[in-house]
Amino acid sequence: EWTRVWILKKARRPDGSASIIDVWELIQLPYILQLAVFELENFRGKKLELSSECKDVFEKTQRVGSVIVESGPWVGFERSSFVGEQFVLEKGEYPRWSTWTNCQNSYTLTSFKPLKVDSADHKLYLFENAGFEGRKMEVVDDDVPSLWAHGFQDRVASVKAVSGTWVGYIYPGYRGRQYVFEHGDFKHWNDWGASAPQIQSVRRVRDMQCSHVNMATV
Repeated sequence: EWTRVWILKKARRPDGSASIIDVWELIQLPYILQLAVFELENFRGKKLELSSECKDVFEKTQRVGSVIVESGPWVGFERSSFVGEQFVLEKGEYPRWSTWTNCQNSYTLTSFKPLKVDSADHKLYLFENAGFEGRKMEVVDDDVPSLWAHGFQDRVASVKAVSGTWVGYIYPGYRGRQYVFEHGDFKHWNDWGASAPQIQSVRRVRDMQCSHVNMATV
């Protein structure tokens, strides 16, 4: 993985004169994924650092009370081996379970893996029926807090993630269970781990590490 960084360099003018000017140059640097897990709330207790996927965090720690995402984004799973409810974790601090979920049924994080954000552009197709049949809604470079507000029902039975990474929610306002859609086709709601074809809001997952220009002087 790589990230792009702007650096400020000193260079001679292109006309060959002796004067020196400042020149910005865009370079690529290795992009290191980093997530820290703490046993207790508010980043206390034993700390575990991850830089790649982890199938069962409880092999290395007793519980997950808080999380810091230094670079990402990541997705956490309720159970081991990336199974169960999903929780998208973007760059930032999560001092307690209520900051990564608004669902009262589950707050346990057991496995983690980084999300692929392979495009700055985002395009998503939502279909009423399985197999990409029925009514279709196109979402391009936008977040949609309510499908109903855009004239689309809450029944979403298949999805095409054309570009970018997305997360869908079963309730409006980005609430309830979360489902991640990385680039690819999802012919049936079982393909994204759902037990029913219900999605009422969707938003883009963005890599905050690469969404702005980093500046350094050399």
